[in-house]
Amino acid sequence: MRMKSFNVLVLCTGNSARSILGEALFNHLGKGRIRAFSAGSQPSGKVNPLALETLAAHGVPWPNAGQPRSKSWDEFAAPGAPRLDFIFTVCASAAGEACPIWPGHPATAHWGIADPAHVEPLAARRAAFETAYVELEKRIAAFLNLPLETLSAAAIVEAARRIHSEASA
Repeated sequence: MRMKSFNVLVLCTGNSARSILGEALFNHLGKGRIRAFSAGSQPSGKVNPLALETLAAHGVPWPNAGQPRSKSWDEFAAPGAPRLDFIFTVCASAAGEACPIWPGHPATAHWGIADPAHVEPLAARRAAFETAYVELEKRIAAFLNLPLETLSAAAIVEAARRIHSEASA
């Protein structure tokens, strides 16, 4: 029997750090069950090199051997975009912004992760990226352990919120 796959969009404002980590982790840990994307409300236009460095340090490849890029969330609200099942915001500003109308009305949840991109000095920034990675990995692994195929959208949203609360405690 073929396992259902789900499309996930990880949102942040700049789409350069946390959402990039989330996209790669969902794809890597989802092992084909999840097809993840990331985007930003105001994309920076470039991926933070420390996001890629952190992923490489953990042996997490970029999906499909492609090149990561910072992109607008408008790409995922446009005709022909992948149908989304779940959307996760990982920064407070993206969670509070007026989002596009997403086709299919995917389940949404907010997993606030501190922004590592502007921490100084560089050694502290690397540590902040590591912390963001660990926090996202914990949440994503817990989410992937859910029986997504059998839960209602409301139950999935509640479980995602609980995962965030428990991971933040």
